[in-house]
Amino acid sequence: MRTYLDFEKPMAELERKLEEMKTLAKDNNVDFSNAISLLENNITDLQKEIFENLTRWQRVQLSRHPDRPYTLDYIELICDEFIELHGDRQVRDDPAVIGGLANVGGQSFMLIGQQKGRNTKQRQHRNFGMPNPEGYRKALRLMKLAEKFNKPIVTLIDTPGAFPGMEAEERGQGEAIARNLKEMFMLKVPVICIIIGEGASGGALGIAIGDRVLMLENTWYSVISPENCSAILWRSWDYKEQAAEAMKITARDMKKNKLIDGIIPEPLGGAHLDHNAMANELKRVILENISELSTINTEERIKQRIEKFCAMGVVVE
Repeated sequence: MRTYLDFEKPMAELERKLEEMKTLAKDNNVDFSNAISLLENNITDLQKEIFENLTRWQRVQLSRHPDRPYTLDYIELICDEFIELHGDRQVRDDPAVIGGLANVGGQSFMLIGQQKGRNTKQRQHRNFGMPNPEGYRKALRLMKLAEKFNKPIVTLIDTPGAFPGMEAEERGQGEAIARNLKEMFMLKVPVICIIIGEGASGGALGIAIGDRVLMLENTWYSVISPENCSAILWRSWDYKEQAAEAMKITARDMKKNKLIDGIIPEPLGGAHLDHNAMANELKRVILENISELSTINTEERIKQRIEKFCAMGVVVE
């Protein structure tokens, strides 16, 4: 059964009526095709009206939709072959980070992504998509492996943040993320980073230094979540909507401020409504960008990558 967010409730009633009408027509062998077509058009018009005027907080809600495709969903839908690689060779394997060699349309690359869970058991196993230091060290190990064999790197980012537990700090959470930032700047192979859901703080940035940084249409990317920002400024989560508006964290905001390179459109209503369509678009974008980046000289590509990030936040009067 489809899950409706609060702002989608007007559509829920119309879609319920549509299903009732289709069932009635089938059970009684009556032709309701004109009425069904009219209702379908009304639903589409309402959907367009809602999704053309989304607030920033509503896009945050969409990025967290429980039916939204995660890294493993995209792997299943776009990869002709995927060989998962495990472990950081120091502590353990971190299930919050998925990584391995992928083949898509004849193009092979290293695919690394953060993974949430669908149910309670999976969420606990994946630590709600919050990586430990060993997750970032595993990611770096796989990036270095890709560099050794001259394979492009694609990272899929979807995390509420790096795990903030005491044991993570004891094992060097900050150092692991900082090392990834440093090393990703100097990788000799093309690097494409795509925010597919939540992009929170250093937890996202730890695998997000690339030649191309892209965001799906209904995602967010920021140093802090709207709830935590609200808690700090107003000592309450009740002002999360105002925080989201003030922080300007959506894909459009990021593109306008030149913090990302592009926006990947989602199907009308969000990626959760059509996994296949979203996966096909993601596949197209990945292959297109790998092809473009592969034509650039290695030294020039690294130079452009460094200059792009160094220019962020710089104001020239």
